[in-house]
Amino acid sequence: MKQPAAITSLLIGLTGGIGSGKSTVAEHFKALGAHYVDADIVAREVVMPGSPCLAAIVQHFGPGILLADGQLDRAALRKTIFADSAAKRWLEHLLHPAIRSELLSQLAASTTPYTLLVAPLLLENGLDKLVSRVLVVDVSEQTQLARTTTRDNNSENQVRAIMAAQIDRAARLAAADDVIDNNGTAAELLPQISRLHQAYLAMSQKIGEKSQ
Repeated sequence: MKQPAAITSLLIGLTGGIGSGKSTVAEHFKALGAHYVDADIVAREVVMPGSPCLAAIVQHFGPGILLADGQLDRAALRKTIFADSAAKRWLEHLLHPAIRSELLSQLAASTTPYTLLVAPLLLENGLDKLVSRVLVVDVSEQTQLARTTTRDNNSENQVRAIMAAQIDRAARLAAADDVIDNNGTAAELLPQISRLHQAYLAMSQKIGEKSQ
């Protein structure tokens, strides 16, 4: 069982494809007393106005990459790097270390028995190397399409393009230590989360006993 030295609680990597319900699952774990750190939220935090990363982005791409309120124009940035692979590599080289550093800082500050690292690209970006266990929220491709087109008002082609950029379902499941089936209702979801919560508490207790 892997465990980053700077992180004292059991660390669970929570991932899943687009539309799988990762945020919903994380909030249910939080309601049971767990803490989670969301990689998507951290990715937005490191480019907030006044941050070194945003200053570097503006210097590289020009002030046109900002919205009127000084926030990063994410749509403009996505369009720019989509058309320029070198710009994409430059941006990743800037942001990935900053995101990783902030993730580690927030995870290390957690005081709950176990902590969730919520990351859509947990496996793709190698963040699974930080965690003790990988928890996959699994849904069928049909469910992904239905939920995401409704939630985000995206076309089926747009959603399929996002899905194609992520690791495929079979590979994600093969990497999982634990799986939550979220194809059904909330009534079917909650007992799965409760069982895992109890299991993670027990694992955390064992880790604490070994460290004494």
